[in-house]
Amino acid sequence: MKHIDEFRDGALARQIAARIAAEADPGHAYRFMEFCGGHTHAISRYGVIDLLPPNLRLIHGPGCPVCVLPIGRLDMAIDLALSQRVILCTYGDTLRVPASEGDSLTRAKARGADIRMVYSPADALELARQHPEREVVFFAIGFETTTPPTALVIDAAARQGVRNFSVMCNHVLTPPAIRAILDGASAAERTTAEIEGFVGPAHVSIVIGSEPYARFAREYRKPVVIAGFEPLDVLQAILMLVRQVNEGRAEVENEFTRAVNPTGNLRAQALMDQVFELRDAFEWRGLGSLAHSALQIRPAYRAFDAEHRFGLHYRSVADNKACECGAILRGVKEPRECKIFGTVCTPENPIGSCMVSSEGACAAHYTYGRFRDIPIVANAAAPQTEGALA
Repeated sequence: MKHIDEFRDGALARQIAARIAAEADPGHAYRFMEFCGGHTHAISRYGVIDLLPPNLRLIHGPGCPVCVLPIGRLDMAIDLALSQRVILCTYGDTLRVPASEGDSLTRAKARGADIRMVYSPADALELARQHPEREVVFFAIGFETTTPPTALVIDAAARQGVRNFSVMCNHVLTPPAIRAILDGASAAERTTAEIEGFVGPAHVSIVIGSEPYARFAREYRKPVVIAGFEPLDVLQAILMLVRQVNEGRAEVENEFTRAVNPTGNLRAQALMDQVFELRDAFEWRGLGSLAHSALQIRPAYRAFDAEHRFGLHYRSVADNKACECGAILRGVKEPRECKIFGTVCTPENPIGSCMVSSEGACAAHYTYGRFRDIPIVANAAAPQTEGALA
């Protein structure tokens, strides 16, 4: 396929990997975080880890939107759908994320709630037009990537006078999460992974540009290389990070120049700013409550704010004690270090949010990498048995 196969060329991938191995200092332990869940998926799917030297480790970050959604927000949506009898619309991955006591939107639907999967917020707005006698609520999640479409439908509903439509806004922001990771790593009681640089998110950067990462390179001395989602993109970004570390540089570099520029999509940013404003605080699964890390609907559009319209109030709920999603999202543990990974918790029966979406660290490792954890045992008895039979 034109423009995709070029970025999946195996021979070229091995050449870049050889370059990484040649330039990586064997006496140095490199630790880079891929913030975005799309990168986590690509790294697992294409076996990027197998091409890297043993002293270079990739650490999963909190960039999977359904993974960082806290249980309390899911409980709010389930209660809204059951008690107010609204039509609740959301993206497919959100339906199976575990809520309190093993509940989920899917299970609430089985109990009679009118919950529907949509492919875009525009689908939810269309449902509101088709059912003027019902309240239709869009359960919005995601980073800066999915925020502009939500802003667009809220503004469209206001302009078109669709009064039975509202949005439960759970949109979160990437820069505050990166800052939380870096602050946690430097705190006296280290709560997040210690890293040397970031493979910067791709889709988010198309919207916000590369400039918002400059503060991390400057203040924390951590290089950021924005990368696309294909395997050659990721490998090239890793090579660029290795070179920055070796040369003592901490800069923002853009490997994904075919889609990302310094300032991003200014029209999308203006639309987001028109409809949304910063929340004082928002709880992230794994990272806790972070100030100014999420968005809420501005008062001018309050009529379309489901939290305001239905009087919803957030209640924080602790994660399942057996689940290590929080530690995995902070980068301090890997999926295989969770006791229930691949046994009780599987993609078919997720206990934690990281096992739900294909962008989740646990789901990616379960699908593409779990057999790497099983030690290979040579069967020394086989040749003797064959000889005996002969």
